[in-house]
Amino acid sequence: MATNLAPYASHPARTRGRRHAESPVRLRDDFQRDRDRIVHSTAFRRLVYKTQVFINHEGDLFRTRLTHSLEVAQLGRSIARGLSLNEDLVEAIALAHDLGHTPFGHAGQDALHECMREHGGFEHNLQSLRVIDSLEARYPAFDGLNLTFETREGVLKHCSRRDAERLEATEPGGVARRFLEGTRPSLEAQLTNLADEIAYNAHDIDDGVRSGLLSLSQLEPLPLVRRHLDSALRDHAGLQGRRLLFEVIRRMLSEQVHDVIDVSAAALQHAAPADAEAARTMPPLIGFSEAMREEIGALKQVLMRSLYRHPQVMRTTGAARTVVRELFDAYLAAPTEMPEDFATRPDLPRAVADYVAGMTDRFASREHRRLTGHDAFGLLAQEGP
Repeated sequence: MATNLAPYASHPARTRGRRHAESPVRLRDDFQRDRDRIVHSTAFRRLVYKTQVFINHEGDLFRTRLTHSLEVAQLGRSIARGLSLNEDLVEAIALAHDLGHTPFGHAGQDALHECMREHGGFEHNLQSLRVIDSLEARYPAFDGLNLTFETREGVLKHCSRRDAERLEATEPGGVARRFLEGTRPSLEAQLTNLADEIAYNAHDIDDGVRSGLLSLSQLEPLPLVRRHLDSALRDHAGLQGRRLLFEVIRRMLSEQVHDVIDVSAAALQHAAPADAEAARTMPPLIGFSEAMREEIGALKQVLMRSLYRHPQVMRTTGAARTVVRELFDAYLAAPTEMPEDFATRPDLPRAVADYVAGMTDRFASREHRRLTGHDAFGLLAQEGP
């Protein structure tokens, strides 16, 4: 059970509760129970075969959505411990935040959004909430996982006003209300957003170098990299290769975690929120220093230019968009190619989007070959670099 929490932390005993009332259980508080439900969900298991940057068939050691989520949870718990916030709630949010991601990463999301443009659009953040609220089918009394308000609020990281109004209409005073009122989510949700950013910047460096599309020398001019490269070589003369890369990344991670803890602790001491609800009405209290934010921004620019927009990555994501678009069109034209519980829903476009979004990279590729007779990624390999 949660102990030694700050007064402004989210206390499980004061949760806003679940949409469907449930009796307490032995040994676990509500946020721990949320975490366990997420880990046992079908959507969580699928993350192991969903793209982070590199599509699953491109290598066994690249990050997937599952390993990314685990890294976010680890970093988030470390920061939460340093600030006396609720580690279990942070872990639950971290493990659930990408449950709505499509196959093939952001390329799949963009393609599915285009397909759904005339039907309400598609956004992976909203889809994660949809997964935990309704699409998981595990319990006899309700759809979804019936998680606490605090976990659901943290999963809904951002939301347009149109979508917030739609959600508010179905759940007055619910998880979308803050987007209409201009208030903040819990401190644990704010923290998890930063842990997400820290994690993907670090592991995208690792995966980028592993892929051969990025080199440590390209990153050396960046202050965030340079000082840790220099300090690693001072402490370990002659260090090179992957050991040097890992050491630089490890030190970068530590500095960012400590920066968030130090800056946030000072902000919390100054603002002195009386409790978790008071913190929601204040400006964001969890954050980086301005200097760190600038350095992270410079790193992101290099990753965007040298990795995410690398011609090889762009060719692969182009093929991924084709797969998602053609799958959507195929199921819309022939709904019976989907399982019956999707094929018989009254809102067919949304049912198709739910089905496609839930696919792993491997299953989407296999279904695309079955329905179209084409192997989009095989053709890509034949074209060469």
